[in-house]
Amino acid sequence: MLDGGAIGRTAQPVMRLHGVGYRSGNTDILSDVELTIAAGVPTLLLGPNGSGKTTLLRLLMGLIGPSEGRVDVSAVDGVNTARRAFVFQKPVMLKRSTAANVSFALSAAGFPVDPLVVASLLQRVGLAALADRPARMLSGGEQQRLALARALARQPGILFLDEPTASLDPAQTKAVEDVVAAIAATGVIIVMATHDLGQARRLAGDVVFLVGGRVLEQTPATQFFDQPKTQAARRFLAGDLVI
Repeated sequence: MLDGGAIGRTAQPVMRLHGVGYRSGNTDILSDVELTIAAGVPTLLLGPNGSGKTTLLRLLMGLIGPSEGRVDVSAVDGVNTARRAFVFQKPVMLKRSTAANVSFALSAAGFPVDPLVVASLLQRVGLAALADRPARMLSGGEQQRLALARALARQPGILFLDEPTASLDPAQTKAVEDVVAAIAATGVIIVMATHDLGQARRLAGDVVFLVGGRVLEQTPATQFFDQPKTQAARRFLAGDLVI
């Protein structure tokens, strides 16, 4: 597990949510969320299905706005907080080659399409040998790593990941985790939702635990797994149903 210490309390804050709620029709998806995202090792979102993890990621990315409360974004040395990227659980592959998918991402982000940059991005995610393969013929894990390369083409300061290994086998999961850890090591801020407790133990520096659209805990990962503060977290870690 990456050792993040007291991420969110001692590291530089990048995003703060104050009393944030999100409502769809008459349904509250998120309620009274107080949260700090800080520079440092990855922040992982944990919680049962329907706890609001994906909605929270979309809100942090700016794909949706809060129904109430506010989101503050801070300037942090070495982090371009305006540049954010999002990798979905099931990314859509363009009907073109692996390399051309990355070229399109560069162009869409407003950067020159430089073959050397494309090759470098594919190298970073372990797909250099598959540059000419049609993207839709890649395996599930390879497609997720290509999605990471496309996200990196935006040169993000913050990268949001929504359960990127949910449907992958252990070998593919490890390949994706290795890429995520390498990205985090370059200083890119990672915020990732997962349902895999083993993955959270391996990657997390900070854990945000949600139930019913509310943040019940935000704490260093070692503390969350060894001494969770809430009964709900203890039940969740034990594999009990939490609603």
